[in-house]
Amino acid sequence: MKQKKLKKMGTIFISITALLLFGTSGCSEDTILDNEEINSGEEQKNENLPDVSGYPIVGTNQTIFYGSSSQINEPSAGDAFYGQNAHYAGNEPSYTDNGDETITDNVTGLMWQKGSGSKMTYDQAKSTVESFDLAGYSDWRLPTIKELYSLILFSGQDPSGYNGTSTANLIPFIDTDYFDFEYGDPSVGERIIDSQFATSNIDVGDSQFGGGNLMFGVNFADGRIKGYPTGAMPGQSQGKTFFVLFVRGNSNYGVNDFNDNSDGTITDRATGLMWNKDDSGKGMTWQEALEYAEGNELAGYSDWRLPSVKELQSIVDYSRAPGATNSAAIDPVFNCTEITNEAGQKDYPYFWSNTTHANMQSKGGGAYVSFGRALGYFNGEWQDVHGAGAQRSDPKIGDPSDYPTGYGPQGDAIRIYNYVRLVRDAS
Repeated sequence: MKQKKLKKMGTIFISITALLLFGTSGCSEDTILDNEEINSGEEQKNENLPDVSGYPIVGTNQTIFYGSSSQINEPSAGDAFYGQNAHYAGNEPSYTDNGDETITDNVTGLMWQKGSGSKMTYDQAKSTVESFDLAGYSDWRLPTIKELYSLILFSGQDPSGYNGTSTANLIPFIDTDYFDFEYGDPSVGERIIDSQFATSNIDVGDSQFGGGNLMFGVNFADGRIKGYPTGAMPGQSQGKTFFVLFVRGNSNYGVNDFNDNSDGTITDRATGLMWNKDDSGKGMTWQEALEYAEGNELAGYSDWRLPSVKELQSIVDYSRAPGATNSAAIDPVFNCTEITNEAGQKDYPYFWSNTTHANMQSKGGGAYVSFGRALGYFNGEWQDVHGAGAQRSDPKIGDPSDYPTGYGPQGDAIRIYNYVRLVRDAS
């Protein structure tokens, strides 16, 4: 059995199960049988899983330091670019290969398929999981976007712009020592980056991109979250196909437990993180965002930082979006600055993380999460092409006016001056 050693687990949430003892007097045989079946199901759910509850955030595995446009030596406190992701490792990723085509994540308490098999449509994924049985377990489910994003690692490199066909030297955003992984297959008309994985989260916003009804998926080839159309693409007879990794265990993973501390801070008791109730109120470059966070003092605390992209994504509320709830995609316990977006709509900002999104052609940009519409200039107009809660990347420096019609295949809006929400460890 292959297992990575945990060097740093951070805060582990240990669940305490209350044992309710029922007498059987006066109960029918059917009632007793039902209770036995329930207990058997609970035993299966917990069998061979670490005793983890809550929502511990897995670290990004980013150990390289970056400046605005290139790799740099490790900055010291007070230096430019101090406070980035490699300074704050978080919970080191740790997996166990169970030898039965399943992988256990020792940080989250989730068990995963080792390999995704053939691609399938969203509808096929939903129907397949209903009767899916692997390694003797039948309680598998299609993961939520927060469950699936727990597997992403920012030690990967985005191959966008790569014109070759060999994938031998490419580095995906998932641990291939444990998980079977495939890039897209150019021989069947796919791009190298077509390695999108399905989740159970459907965009609730008003995006009509690709026909609407977008599903939030994780692309472990290019290291991003976006909404993908679930219906048939133009010229095709079936919906877009995705890789799928079914999951089981820790059904509370991804569920926040916010507490307003009445001092301008919010504690998420599920993750063990404390957040600023307000955001920065203005946009800034990535370097300015690092300096703003490291130099801040709030509610008597001076150890605030810019969050990693996985910490930042943990507070997205995917049941909320400007087009559905007239709000940012975040719990209303937080305040979120309103902006006017490129389409002239009332909207909400992109927020910087301290994580660099590396590209194999360059050193990459800063990873951000959109708490409003994730706009792109597509088919001659600005529209929400990725959905509120998307994770993309922006150049760390430059002039947004140099990108009047965005950048990339869907014309992603390039803002560069993004907002900040501070975070610190609550314990």
